[in-house]
This record gives sequence, C-alpha cells and structure tokens, in this order.
Amino acid sequence: RLRGGRAAHGAAMERGGDTGGWRLRATAAQRDRRQPPPREDGERGTGGKKRGGRRLLLPLPEARGAPLVLLYLLGLRALAQVSHRQLLSRPPAAAGPRDFSAHRARGYLDNITAIGPRTVGSPENEVLAVNYLLEQIRGIERESTDAHKISVDVQRPTGSFSIDFLGGFTSYYANITNVVVKLEPRSGAEHAVLSNCHFDSVPNTPGASDDAVSCAVMLEILNTLSKSSESLQHAVIFLFNGAEENILQASHGFITQHEWAKSIRAFINLEAAGVGGKELVFQTGPENPWLVQAYVVAAKHPFASVVAQEIFQSGIIPADTDFRIYRDFGNVPGIDLAFIENGYIYHTEYDTSDRILTDSIQRAGDNILAVLKYLATSEKLAKSFEYRHGNVVFFDILGLFVLAYPARVGTVMNYITAAVAFFYLSKKMLQPKPRGNLTLTSWVCTLVAVLMVAMFVSIIGRALSWYTHFYVSVSLYGTAAAAKLILVHMLAKKFFYKNVNEQYLGDVFFDASLMIWSIALAVMTQMGLCSAFICTLWVAFPLLTKLMIHKEFSQKGATIKFIVMYMLGMFVPYLYMLYLSWTVFEMFTPVMGRSGSEIPPDMVLAGFIVIFTMILSSYFINFIYLVKSTKTTLVTLTTVFVVTLILVCSGIFFPYSSDAANPKPKRVFLQHTSRRFHDLDGNVVKSDSGIWINGFDYNGISHITPHVPEINDTIRTPCEEQAPFCGLPWILPVHFMFRKNWYLPAPEVLPRSPIRFKLLSKQLMPWNSVRLSFEVSGPSHMSLYVRPRAGSALSRWSLGDGMPVTSVGGDYFVFYSRGLQAAPWHFWVELTVPEKHSDGIVSLAIAAHYFFGEDQKSPQLYALLERFPNWTFSSGWSCTYDLFVF
Repeated sequence: RLRGGRAAHGAAMERGGDTGGWRLRATAAQRDRRQPPPREDGERGTGGKKRGGRRLLLPLPEARGAPLVLLYLLGLRALAQVSHRQLLSRPPAAAGPRDFSAHRARGYLDNITAIGPRTVGSPENEVLAVNYLLEQIRGIERESTDAHKISVDVQRPTGSFSIDFLGGFTSYYANITNVVVKLEPRSGAEHAVLSNCHFDSVPNTPGASDDAVSCAVMLEILNTLSKSSESLQHAVIFLFNGAEENILQASHGFITQHEWAKSIRAFINLEAAGVGGKELVFQTGPENPWLVQAYVVAAKHPFASVVAQEIFQSGIIPADTDFRIYRDFGNVPGIDLAFIENGYIYHTEYDTSDRILTDSIQRAGDNILAVLKYLATSEKLAKSFEYRHGNVVFFDILGLFVLAYPARVGTVMNYITAAVAFFYLSKKMLQPKPRGNLTLTSWVCTLVAVLMVAMFVSIIGRALSWYTHFYVSVSLYGTAAAAKLILVHMLAKKFFYKNVNEQYLGDVFFDASLMIWSIALAVMTQMGLCSAFICTLWVAFPLLTKLMIHKEFSQKGATIKFIVMYMLGMFVPYLYMLYLSWTVFEMFTPVMGRSGSEIPPDMVLAGFIVIFTMILSSYFINFIYLVKSTKTTLVTLTTVFVVTLILVCSGIFFPYSSDAANPKPKRVFLQHTSRRFHDLDGNVVKSDSGIWINGFDYNGISHITPHVPEINDTIRTPCEEQAPFCGLPWILPVHFMFRKNWYLPAPEVLPRSPIRFKLLSKQLMPWNSVRLSFEVSGPSHMSLYVRPRAGSALSRWSLGDGMPVTSVGGDYFVFYSRGLQAAPWHFWVELTVPEKHSDGIVSLAIAAHYFFGEDQKSPQLYALLERFPNWTFSSGWSCTYDLFVF
C-alpha cells in the first residue's frame, strides 16, 4: 500500500541522514550577541579547543551527530505509520445480536457487487439492486423487536438543479430510484437523523468501495438497531440512493421532494475516495460544533481532519459528494466520511469486494453505529438549528482521539500565540543581527529549482514515473529540495557569515523560522482558516523549547543534552506534520492519475514535497550553522538525486502496474461516436464516425501507442469551432481538463434505440424574445449543449431554477439521466434575439450515451479494447452526437 507519509519523512530523512557529515559545536560561554566575535579559525588547536580560553569547541563524534537526527525522524515516522495502521490489523471481535457484525455486512457487500456494474437506468441498478435491498430490509423488519417501527418507501423522483461543480452545469433527472427506510419508536418521532449511501456505480465497474460497502454497513446498522430492545428518541432514516454517480441527482430528489425529508435535522454521508482503510471525516457542518462534538464523543476509532475539509472545499480535488446537496438544498448540517486508502483503483474494474478488509468494515460500522445512536438519542438533534454557532477546529491525535473546539476559541488562541511570539521576536530585533530573510530566499530558490526539475521530467515525457513507485518522488524531488536548502545555507555560512559566531547564527535562523511561522499564523487566522492550528503548533512548541533550553548554550559540554531537549520540544509539531503528510499524500497521489491532461502531475507533487520539506526543515536550518560540516550530507543527497534523475530519464520506472494484488492502472475512456452536423434547414452538412479517446492523465496515449500503433498524435482531435464544446460528445463538462484527445476513424454507430429530437414549437415572447420548446427521447444518459449565436443571448429556460448557468468557455451544458423508464424529456429555452438573424439564433447539440445493454459496445470497440495492455483500465461505450441550428 502506498503510504503518503513517506514523502515528508523521506525529505526529512535525506536531509538529516548523513552519518558522517554533521558535527555539532557547543560553546563554553554565552557570547555578547550585540557584538559577535569573529571566527578565528587560525587560532584553533588540533583538539578543537580555541587558544586563549574564550571559547571551547566540542565537536560531536561522527557516530553521535547526524544519527541522532536520523533516529529521531525515523522514530517519528514509525509512530505515524503505526497510528495509520492501528486497529486495521486487529481481528474484529465476535459480534453479538446487538453488535455490528462485519461478517454479516460483508455478506451484503458480496451480494450487491455480484449484481455487476449498477449504472443508472440499467436493470441491474433499477431492478436487481433495488429488489435485493428490499428483500434484506423486509427480512430485517420481520426480526425487529417491538420497540421499533420500520417503514419502507421506494421513491422515483424527477427534477432539475444547477451546480457550480466542474465549471458549472445543470442537471436533469427523471424517474430515478431511492430506497428509503425509516426506523422510529413505536409511538413515532417528529425529528430524524439521516444516513446516506448510494448503490449505483460508474459504468463498467463493480463499485465495491464506491459505494456498495457503505450500503452494506447501513444494512447491518439497520439490522443491529432494529434488534435492540431500547427505543430511540428520534427516527433514523436510511437512504439507499440510486443515482449519486450521476452527479448527486438522487439525493437532490430525496431532500427536495420526499415527505420524510422535512423531519431531518442532521445527516451522515458515507462515501469513498479509495478502497478500504480508515474512513476519514473530511467535511462537517456547516457551522454546527455540536455535530462534531457528537462524533468526538461517540466514535470508537476517530479519524478526522479540518485540514482535509478545507482542502476538499477549496476545489483542488475534482470531486464532490451528496454532502453538498443536503447542505445547499436541504439546509441540513452533517458529517461526510470517506474511505481514502488505495485511490489508485477507485472507479475502476479492480474496485471489488475482496479488496476491502473485514477490519475496515468493522471499524466503519462501529463508528457510524455509535454516532447514529448518539444522535438519535440527543436532545440537541430536535433543535439543531439553534446550535449553529460558527465553525469548529477538529483533528485527530494519531487516530486515538479527536480534539475539537470552536473556531472562535481557536482564533483567540492563535492571536495570543502569535502575539507572544512577536513580543519575543521584537526584543531580539532590537539587537543587530545578520538578515534572517535568507530562510525565505532559500525556500524560494528550492521551490524554483525543484519545479524546474519537474518541468524537465514532464517535457521529456517521463511524468508519473513515481506513480507506482512512490519512493522515486522522494529520491528525486525530496533529495533535490533538501540538497538545495543545505547548499544555499552552506554557501551563506562560508561566504557571508564567515566571521560570525556559529551558535549565534543558529539562534538567528531559529528566530527567522519562528518569525515566518508567526506571520503565517496571523495571516491564516485573519483569513478564517481553521487549519491555522498547525501554525500554532509550529509557533508555540518551538518557542517554548527555545525558552526552556536557552541556558544550555552557555553550559560546557551540554551539546548532547541540548540536542535531546531540542528534539523533545519539537516532538509534537514534527510528529503531527508527518502524520498529516501521510494522509495528504495518500489522498493526493492517486488523484494525479485522473486529474486530466492539462495539469503536470510532477509539478504538483514536486510542489507538495518541497512544501513539506520546507516545513520539516524550518527548525533544523539552524543546525547547518551549528555543525562542523555538511559536505558529506550534500554529496550524498546530490548523488541520490542525480542517480534517480538518470534512471527516471532512462524510463526504467514505468508509471503503471498490472500487479494483481496492488494494481495501479492507467485510465482511458473510449467512445465509439457518430456525429452529424445539421444546417438551419435541417440538412446534414457534415458527418463522421470514429472512436474518441481520452487519457485521464498527463501522459495521454504515449505509453499506449507501442501496443496500438494506429493511436498516435496524427489522429489528434480537431476542435469544431462552430459547435459548442468543440462538437465532441462530453458526458460531463470537463473539456477544460482534457484538451488533448484522439479520434480514430471507425464505422458508423447504429444503435437499436436511437435518440429522437424534435422541435415542438417556436413562440414569439415579449421584449424581443423567442421561446423554443423541444422533446427528446433516448437512452438513460444524454448531454445537451447550447450556444447562442452571434447577437443572441440565452435568458431563461425550464431547467434548474430557470436561470441558465454557463460552463467554462461560455457554452451551456445540461446533464440528463433517467431510470428504467421515463416519459419523453420536454424542455424549453428562451433567447433574446437581434432584429436580423438569418443564420439562426442558437446552436443546440444532443449526445446520447449507451452505457449498458446491447448498444453499449460495437464490434470495433470490443476489438480495440482487447488490444489495450493489461496495465490500463479502459472504459468504453457507444454514443451519437447531433448538432442543430434553429
């Protein structure tokens, strides 16, 4: 398994891992820092003692210098690793009738995934999965105690909404499926807590982790609660929603249309961004500290981070969950949890039930059951809106417990910490000192140098060399970052600070790092970021350490004691940063394999590694000025970097893996497409057919060409400028993420159930407007693209809230899906038009996507997919594209 903490640890280890080059110096007497004495190297005796008795230099033996730093960081890394692996290797305890049973939940999981891919609109999703859930729920109902009442409803909503996800688009759904279960006391309940999962999956994948395992957990929780003789105070509603992968449609249908939705006061959303491991609380609220406190009190194995919340809500990760729907359309507070381990096989054919550990299921079940029971018996649930008192800072301590407190309390703590640090530093600034801004200079130089290396690697076509072998990124970018930092300060020490006391310089650069962290703390707090608590750790503990060991500098022979106390003082911030970096890299590294063709992943990962290297080195930079020599360390780091760079350039590290136990596939989507472009009179002026190919990462198809020679850059897809979205059948408006794609000529697609698109009417409206009404019937998934022609403007339509939402680039995108059966789709658009519009007022295109059934794959598509190497996950389907002008 990839363990993200290796990056930060590796960068720190390489920096401190020189067993022969770092030798500490100690002084026998505290010097007057107002007038630092010059370094009189010529007066130094062979034993290291300065003649004249003014200063005693005690270089540490080589066996005791750098190994202390190395062992320290190795110990911290081991603690971080243990904390991430805790409880997952422990077999679950035997479950009693009132306990959550991972073995029963695994049975549910195996049966759900055995149905196969559960795409919205398919019989597998709309009939087989629904029937299985209903069968299990009825069985649970028969065995429930008299303390509870169970109600079941199958909802099939139709609706529409707009969302700013993926650049902005509008979603329309018809007759999709929700299975809703309400467990309540016999006497009924006015208020409820919601637990949400989704049983649908993306096309061509079994969807075990995303999200069948969550539905299995919910079934077992329902089973466990129903057998309890203790009555709940509030109802628990279990929503098994059948259209989440269609961009959150089923949750919208439930929260805006179902009669039970009005009683919901809080929710727990169960999701996945990886396969198994520990489930991370990565979103809460909004602004409901009591809900976080409920998780803190109830969860047996807590794992939560407000840092993950702020990263996710920043939009850096191209993903979203039903949390957004309940928050934005239901105005309900909640908790968002997700499995994050091994995101390499998320949304692929490898997401099978056998890859999810029973221990992970047990852990998730224990946590969610406990939190649901706590909320269902809480007095605060009934008045949840009265407890909305701002944001909350929360983070777990090595997976042992969660620390949570109101953000306003954190703001006070942060400002007090920053004020104390600034007061301490202001007294130091009254003394003449060498400029400490060299720290910032070294950081900027390091970032620029490492990003240049990453750019070079990307340009020569070796991006993602670390995707399967993560240690390569540490050996390449981590060593480069550490070496550059050491080099800058080594040169400064040699040429700019040649005659300055070493201990005095170490003190200066400690204060420089403290100043940077203090400024960062004040700025992040002012911005309202809850993640500022990290800066508090990196200001409070180093400052306290400095104040406690200040006298150690003046004690003869106190070097070892100084180092030990210094490292003990830094223990908390360094351990937490390694623990946090583990989580960050575990989440982000797999995302680089599906982040599109426009973002160089090496630049992103190199940037992260440099940032963590700078953070972890901030309070060890001063050691460069305290040690006798850093040449050996620098040579070692440079050697590792150069060797790794040569190996990367040679192509020895292949990015992808087909290892059966731990695959890391390349994602490729193929659409066998037939396109027709019509003029204003309805005549076909252009048509073609081909297999449209999109690689989901920066490497495109360069690694595939040797296996399928006809897929090469000679068939790059041209953009049809006159058509919205370049005349290509995008299933979602992600065109800005995938500008490099390929179009391999192929025979025409002839679906047995072709799309039918009809203009029903054209009405002249007031204010020089025209309303066009349409009827569409076709497969379960369609995409509508709208572009007003020159002089026209789209003012209103019958979709969403009536106000059209543009996507990136200025065109309009509508995503359509339906259940097993649905009436023809009717919609209208209203445009303001110029007086003269002889060439039409709007270009409108419709794409039909065949994700399942007899029309899914043509013989040509089947044949091409068979030729793809086994280290790819190639998902294919057929589609048609028709452009009209009205």
